Amino acid sequence: MAYQLATFTIRSFTPDEWPAYRALRLCALEDAPDAFGSTLAAESTRPPEEWAARMARAATSGIDHPLVAHVAGQPVGLAWAKVDADDPALVNLFQMWVAPEARGQGVAAALLAEAVRWARARGATAMQLGVNCANDGAVRLYTRAGFVATGWQEPMRPGSDQVEQRMRLVIAGS
Repeated sequence: MAYQLATFTIRSFTPDEWPAYRALRLCALEDAPDAFGSTLAAESTRPPEEWAARMARAATSGIDHPLVAHVAGQPVGLAWAKVDADDPALVNLFQMWVAPEARGQGVAAALLAEAVRWARARGATAMQLGVNCANDGAVRLYTRAGFVATGWQEPMRPGSDQVEQRMRLVIAGS
């Protein structure tokens, strides 16, 4: 489902948009290296076939919802909602990012709202995500949306001094 608010649009990626997804993902990892479990070094070595296959699987899996945000026709943000492998009532949110030039316009909140809408439509009762404890802006965004810290924390990735906390949203109306 796509919807437009003011000057931006949120919609699902299509399989043929893997180059745009790859470009956004690499920009996100370069811009915010401490916000993600993966790294620019790891992701940038993936061959084009892997990126294309990732998007093709998402389009047919029934459990993935990769999202793209556009401002003035340009891709500026992404998020990936995915049904949990062990609990079909739980949707995980990954890869949430908005380009610096598009921040402060409600793009992140709209990406998050679309991910929650999709989870609710699937019958999920909860959504969870991991966020760097030091990322005050992201923590505020998720808190405003109703997410609460679960108390679970661990390093962002092996050897990192950055700490990730898990936040969870109970989805009403499921």
